[in-house]
Amino acid sequence: MTDVCLKVGELFCGAGGFALGASLVRYRGWRFHHVWASDNSRDACETFRSNIPADHVICQDVEHLNFRKLEAIDGLLFGFPCNDFSIVGERKGLTGKYGKLYSYGVKALGHFQPSFFVAENVGGIQSVNNSLALPLIHNSFEKMGYDVFTNLYKFEDYAVPQRRWRVLFIGFKRELVARFSPPKPSPARMTVREALSNIPIDANNHEYTKQHPRVVERLKYIKAGENAFTAELPELLRLKRT
Repeated sequence: MTDVCLKVGELFCGAGGFALGASLVRYRGWRFHHVWASDNSRDACETFRSNIPADHVICQDVEHLNFRKLEAIDGLLFGFPCNDFSIVGERKGLTGKYGKLYSYGVKALGHFQPSFFVAENVGGIQSVNNSLALPLIHNSFEKMGYDVFTNLYKFEDYAVPQRRWRVLFIGFKRELVARFSPPKPSPARMTVREALSNIPIDANNHEYTKQHPRVVERLKYIKAGENAFTAELPELLRLKRT
């Protein structure tokens, strides 16, 4: 069977995690091919080019992106910025500097009318703005003509060695009458030790982070299975929830 190639565009592409995952998909002859991507970070764009061999990355602020000059797409990806939704941020939500950037995803849906889209953000989006932000964003996608399936995914339930919780919005054009059900969790669990010990890691483009001495000291108190909020820390090392 000849592969059917679906053209994909991406906003807030970052270093290319979304794009790399999409490029690896092969399902019943279907595959994805990025035709354009954008981000306002030059470092992120350069890393994207290294991770996803491509010269179609547009490095500029999303508000200046001219959709009319971009190729038509079958699908749209956008992990819109989480700064104002994260539980470790100021929790300004839709009133913050970054909170309304999801609206550029809405505009892109209105302009390109792709058959499907996948949007992503942190789990904290469920409770910010008195729990009003999530349904508002969900409804804004629906108003563009999509059936939208919004769910929280706990990645450790899918054999990912990290406690990373993310909300995914998956939408299909309403006339497609398509349905989506979350995949069943994996019975297997993988620890970070197992992942680093047993799986060869390609460390291209890797740079060691420079941690503040207070962070280094804090990590000494955090036991396996704990995090900076659940561990018993000295007062001076505790994080303050806002």
